[in-house]
This record gives sequence, structure tokens and C-alpha cells, in this order.
Amino acid sequence: MASTGGRACGGGGPGAVEPSVPPDASEVIVRASPPPSIVLPAIPVPGTAAPTPSPTIPADRVATRVVVPALKIDLPIVKGPPSTVLCNVAMYAEAAGLVQPGFPGSVYLYGHARKGMFLPLLDQSKKSNGQGMIGMLVDVYTSDSQLLTYSITEVRRHVPKTVGFEDPLSRTTETLWLQTSEGPKGTPTVLQVLAEPFGSG
Repeated sequence: MASTGGRACGGGGPGAVEPSVPPDASEVIVRASPPPSIVLPAIPVPGTAAPTPSPTIPADRVATRVVVPALKIDLPIVKGPPSTVLCNVAMYAEAAGLVQPGFPGSVYLYGHARKGMFLPLLDQSKKSNGQGMIGMLVDVYTSDSQLLTYSITEVRRHVPKTVGFEDPLSRTTETLWLQTSEGPKGTPTVLQVLAEPFGSG
């Protein structure tokens, strides 16, 4: 299990990603196939019981841990200092318009592509453009002792950093984004993995 603290990562060293993505690499997106539409007949419900109200989400909820069991990723999530990506943790982005788990909008987590961190995401993305990750589950734990599970629906390779937040910021329904680098410092693209709600408890 990863340590609960993070530290700034230096360049190079074990687990560093080499070489960088070629500057002319085109963005690649792999999506889950939509399931066939099934129309179910309406079934009358006896009685007039009111629906159970949804629990209220604490306004100060934050993500505290991310786990991708199939890839053996298990990292604490922290809020880090601006412009610094810490080692041995995932971090949540706080750009205006991004949210925490359970709220409408995009939860955006990022971390280094290094051993013990998000390197398995990068490694898997290189195999059939990440097709094998479609359908994998991602568990996110929160500060109010909740577990939210998401299912990976898209893998996006070679996303230019300059436009990386455009789609996440446009979302009005809950989505989870995982981001990691595709090369050493200065590489202009990143890997994004998009997941959608699957369950909670």
C-alpha cells in the first residue's frame, strides 16, 4: 500500500517515462461500445409510497483514495501545492468548474506515470490504445467514509495539455477523469482515462 504522504518528484530516476511522445502524435480515443437499447414495459407499483430521498452530500467532501484493482493502483489522494506533482500520491485538480465525488460535473485526479503510481495506466494505454481498460472499475473513497465506484468508458491518448480541461469542464453529469504524463517533463501531451458512475456505498 502506498504511503500517505507525498513528496516532489525529481526528473529521471526509477520509473521515469522515456522517451517522450513524438511532437506530431495525433490524439487517439478509444470508447466503450454503447449497450443495445432495451425498452422495458411499465409495471404498475402498488401503493403510493414516496421515493426514498437521496442522502445529502457534505459540502466539504473530498476524495481521499483511488483504487484501480485490475491494475493494482492504490493511492491516497491529496491537494498539493500549485505547479507541483507529488510522488506516491494522486492529486485532485481544483480548477474552477471541477468537483469532488458525488457532485454533478467532473472529478479530475492526476499523478505521475511512475512505478507505484499511475504508470499502469500508461502501460495499458500502449496496448491496443487502452482497449483492455474499458470496463475496468475505479474505486474512489471520500472524507465522509463513502465509496464511489466508476467504470472506465474512454481512454484518450496524446491529449494536448493546452486543451486537456476543455471536455471535463463541459460536463454537467458526474464523471471521473484520471490523468498521467506520456513522457518526461516538457512532453506536450497527456493520457486521460474517463470513467462514469457505477455504484456507491
